Amino acid sequence: MRKLIRYLFLRPVRWLANRLSSNPDRNRVFDALSKLQVKIKTLQGKKGMVLPLDSVNGRFIIFSDQHKGAKNGADDFQLAEPNYIAALKHYYSNNFHLICLGDSEELWENTLSQVKKHNRDSFEAEKQFVSRRTFTKIFGNHDLEWEINPLAENELLEIYNDDIVALEGIILEVTISGKTLSIFCTHGHQGDEQSDGNLFSKFFISKIWAPLQAYLHLNPNTPAYDVTLKTEHNKLMYEWSSEQKGMLLITGHTHQPVFESFTHFERLQRQKDINLYKDIKPSYFNTGCCCFDDGDITGIEIVDGYIKLIKWESTKGITSRVELESTTLESLAIKLNEPSGPIAKPFVTTGNL
Repeated sequence: MRKLIRYLFLRPVRWLANRLSSNPDRNRVFDALSKLQVKIKTLQGKKGMVLPLDSVNGRFIIFSDQHKGAKNGADDFQLAEPNYIAALKHYYSNNFHLICLGDSEELWENTLSQVKKHNRDSFEAEKQFVSRRTFTKIFGNHDLEWEINPLAENELLEIYNDDIVALEGIILEVTISGKTLSIFCTHGHQGDEQSDGNLFSKFFISKIWAPLQAYLHLNPNTPAYDVTLKTEHNKLMYEWSSEQKGMLLITGHTHQPVFESFTHFERLQRQKDINLYKDIKPSYFNTGCCCFDDGDITGIEIVDGYIKLIKWESTKGITSRVELESTTLESLAIKLNEPSGPIAKPFVTTGNL
C-alpha cells in the first residue's frame, strides 16, 4: 500500500517539498532570535526564563536532539539510549542541572503515545532531575507538540509526575571579573520557514507535512540531514551571536557539534594554519546530538567555571565520558565583551563533525 501511495503522490509531494523546504532566511532568523532573547529577559514565562549561574559552583549539562522514537527501524535514539541513561546517572549524582534543548522526542514520525510507551527508562532518568527542580525542557521543531498542543502540560505531568512547562529558550547569566556573560540556550530552528512560522503553519508542518514525508520515505530536508543546510544554519547562528555583546549562543538542531564557533573539521584546518579563521569570535556553540548512528552522544557541560564539549561513548559495553574541548567562562566573558571588529565568517561544507 505504501508503494502505491508513494507512486501516486511522489511528484506532487516533491513539488510541495520545494515550496515548504527548510529555508533559513537571514533577516527572519536574526529577527526571531532577537525577539526571543528580549522576551525571555523582559517577559519571563512560556517563552523562557533567566537563571543565575554561579561561576564557581554552577553545574549544567545540555543535551539536545535525542529524537526518542518507537524502538523500530526508524528510531535514531535506540542505539544511543544506554549512553544517554549512563550519562544522566553521572550528572544526577554530581548535582548537575539538566537542560534538554529540543527535539528530545521524535513526534514527526511517531505519536506521543508511542514515544511515551517505548522510552520509559529515559523519562525515568530525566524525572530524577525534575524531582530536584534541576530540569529544564526546551522544545524544538520535531517536538513542537509541547508548544502547539493545548494539553501539553497534562501530557508532561503524566510523564514527569510534576508541573513541567516546555520553554522556547533559557538564559544563564553570570558575572566574572566584572564582566557579564549571558549564555542563551535555544533549539535553533527560529526563523526557519519550515519550522518556525505562525501557529497554523507549525501545526501543518508537525502534524501533516512531516509525517507524510516520513511515511513516503522522502528526505525531510532539514539541517540535521542536509550538509548544505547544516552549514548555512551554522553561519547564521554565528553571525547573529557575533553581533551580540557579552553573550554566547548554544543551539542544537543540526546534530553537528560546534565549540567556540568552530566545527571539528575547522579546528583541524586551523591547526595547520594558525592564521586561518583568526578573527572568529567565540560566540556560537552547538551541542551536537544524542542520536549518532554509532550510539555516541555529545553535549555541552558548564561546570566549575568552565564550558566543555563532551562525548559519551561505549566500548565493549562500558560507557565512558570523553572531554573534547574546554575553555573558561572568564576568558569568554572577556572576549565577548570586547568591542566588535569585522565579523569573520567560519563554516565550510563538511560532514557531521
